[in-house]
Amino acid sequence: MKDLLDLSDEVARALAAGQPVVALESTLISHGMPRPQNLQTALRLEAEVRAAGAVPATVAVIGGRLKAGLRSVELEVLAREGTGVHKASRRDLPLLLAAGETGATTVAATMLIASLAGIRVFATGGIGGVHRGAATSFDISADLMELARTPVAVVCAGAKAILDLKLTLELLETHGVPVIGYRTDEFPAFYSRSSGLPVDRRLDSAWEIARVLKAQWLSGAGGLQGGVLVANPIPPEHEIPHERISRHIEQALADAQELGIEGAGVTPFLLARVGELTAGQSLAANIELVLNNARLAAEVACALAEGP
Repeated sequence: MKDLLDLSDEVARALAAGQPVVALESTLISHGMPRPQNLQTALRLEAEVRAAGAVPATVAVIGGRLKAGLRSVELEVLAREGTGVHKASRRDLPLLLAAGETGATTVAATMLIASLAGIRVFATGGIGGVHRGAATSFDISADLMELARTPVAVVCAGAKAILDLKLTLELLETHGVPVIGYRTDEFPAFYSRSSGLPVDRRLDSAWEIARVLKAQWLSGAGGLQGGVLVANPIPPEHEIPHERISRHIEQALADAQELGIEGAGVTPFLLARVGELTAGQSLAANIELVLNNARLAAEVACALAEGP
């Protein structure tokens, strides 16, 4: 698949020189936010990564090619086309590549492409996970399986609050994925700083996180395989209290069920509906938390690039 991978000149130079690089997903642009906030946020994310000393590599499938590092015109296309662009997880990649099509990459697909490129740190908003009612629907995000097998650190504000966070953590444990809390003992709940659920280990600096990543991948005979989840709570000034956001999520879930929305359409619908119910506050929180994650990811990437 590396034969179908294109790196931007900036990303290629940085990787060749051993400089820190941070991967960024593209479904946030096409499916995660409305216009014009989607393009504005994509550009701000890249700027945040650069300001912290790393090189940004926004990932997507463009015209049947895997891309790590997008040109401004490619970002604009994803933002303008929005949900008209394919939402690409791991299973969708061969279909898009064979057909020469374009797709915005989810956490799972972004991890895979980042790993192929040699990028070890990735910033996103929140990972996918086990959906509520998964005992009967079996609706579980491919993000969790990708974390189990792909050696990339994912910096996030926890899993999306619309999910079953307890079962999501249980599945990560089953698949041997370490969950690190950055300056927190509890797993954050996306819009809220706390879920009441513990992380595996609290670490208070990017340097400490980088040490864990080196131990994960560089120790022993080739290191352990699989990713590491770094949970970074939303800044307190942008938090939506758990009790309040939970009411809106329950309403959005009921609306989705009434409308018969299933599968890949569930998450975009729920995020948009929660945005309506909070009068835009959830969108503002989403933007702030993903910017916060980009800053931390860049710090971790810089620490990782420093070597032993």
